[in-house]
Amino acid sequence: MSQPKIGVIMGSQSDLGVMTEAVLVLEKLQVPFELSIVSAHRTPEIMYEYAKTAKDRGLKAIIAGAGGAAHLPGMVASLTTLPVIGVPVKSSNSIDGWDSILSILQMPGGVPVATVALNGAKNAGILAAQIVGAFDDKVAKNLERFKIEMRDKVINSANELKEKGY
Repeated sequence: MSQPKIGVIMGSQSDLGVMTEAVLVLEKLQVPFELSIVSAHRTPEIMYEYAKTAKDRGLKAIIAGAGGAAHLPGMVASLTTLPVIGVPVKSSNSIDGWDSILSILQMPGGVPVATVALNGAKNAGILAAQIVGAFDDKVAKNLERFKIEMRDKVINSANELKEKGY
């Protein structure tokens, strides 16, 4: 792939199962991305450097997934002017995911983080592609095809039910 336009980061290796959904969407939509583990708590210096250099490295948005206290999306958002999309991850030490959701959703005024559903990395990937697609015609066309495929899948499913007499 060419120069990454989206950064996909997560707080730990255990988040990869969820965050892979964002990667799969970005690959399908042909949006170049980079993928890394960047912990707000265990590697704050790396997180700081990642966020501070993201724009200069050509990124247009960052998807940040984290479980538990989930500080990664908000801390990254505090360090960059790029849009940050937070993915709350239901982790093993989670309070049924609510701690992650609220940690990402309840940002103070001036430090916005777009927040998707619990384990909603697929939607984070689509949203990141839409951000890029607002300025990149190729990505916009890929998104149009993606939406048509989703529509056609629903129509085909409805037709299959009709054929079965429902």
